Amino acid sequence: MTVHFGDVCEAFKLLFFDDIGLGGAHVGNDRLNNGAGSNPTAQVISQLRWPRLVLAMSVGACLAVCGASLQGLFRNPLADPSLIGVSAGASIGAGLAIVVLETLFRSMSFSLPHWAVQHLVALCAFVGAGLVAWLIYIIATCRRADGLMGAAGGTSVTAMLLAGIAVASLAGAVSGVLTLIADDNELRRVSFWQMGSLETSGWGVSILAFVVSVIVCSLLTQQAKALDALALGEVEASHLGVNVARLKRRLVLLSAFGVGVSVALTGMIGFLGLVAPHGVRLLIGPNHRYLLPASALMGALLLVLSDILSRAVLSPLVIPVGMVTAVLGAPVFLWLVSRHPQRYGQ
Repeated sequence: MTVHFGDVCEAFKLLFFDDIGLGGAHVGNDRLNNGAGSNPTAQVISQLRWPRLVLAMSVGACLAVCGASLQGLFRNPLADPSLIGVSAGASIGAGLAIVVLETLFRSMSFSLPHWAVQHLVALCAFVGAGLVAWLIYIIATCRRADGLMGAAGGTSVTAMLLAGIAVASLAGAVSGVLTLIADDNELRRVSFWQMGSLETSGWGVSILAFVVSVIVCSLLTQQAKALDALALGEVEASHLGVNVARLKRRLVLLSAFGVGVSVALTGMIGFLGLVAPHGVRLLIGPNHRYLLPASALMGALLLVLSDILSRAVLSPLVIPVGMVTAVLGAPVFLWLVSRHPQRYGQ
């Protein structure tokens, strides 16, 4: 299937106008084309709609390109950012910040302003993601004589996968404990964070997400040639001059950094890093030189579309965007599997 660049630009244009104009204060296309309009409308667009759009595009692109990179690393079409436990680590960090740290501050009669609470949750989520990524990488690089761990200090993708599954299970247990000890307000906030949301977007958050997304996408795209070689197998890639151990380390650390920041800023947004690369792979093929940047574009489009649906379906009620990506992503992924079963049979 041939995809023209003009078609992609047209899709971005349509989603851009819909995302900027949709909300409690509707802004028509005529106002968007002719300027902001009234001063209140200008404030809505510049301080709420634009940051939200930038955040959605940045996080969507980052999650999708990380998912495509991890699928290439694991040589497994089912791989996504949650596979290495980064999302689970961020969930633990955010839950502890909301339930434990805020309770501790209240017991000390120390009240934090709202913006400080938001930054505290994001910081703890990022720290949790980073610690989990570091722990999983250390486990996967242990020197062992058997075939599970990396020999001679190499990084075993099998060990990394198993460690990620174990961390995800641990995160579920910790979340259960936090659910038991949290009060109603804390329980609601933890649940809302775990469902993913773009509601907290402001220019500071959006610019941070944009900068991180550009850095991560650029550095991961530079690994395209090595990922194509790795698709042949680790031994073959090594014979082609690829430093496999260094490639694994770069992919894991960059993906952990990108996913950790994204999840810390927006909460848990699932299926995006899984579905976006699959859709692109069906359209343009498996060449990572094109797959990685195209996955970033697809991820940005999908998250903006999900944000539009989250505000339009039950307007004026806003559905958490993570729920929308799950509702959209699961059927699409099942359709991909049923249409191309030979790709998933190994």
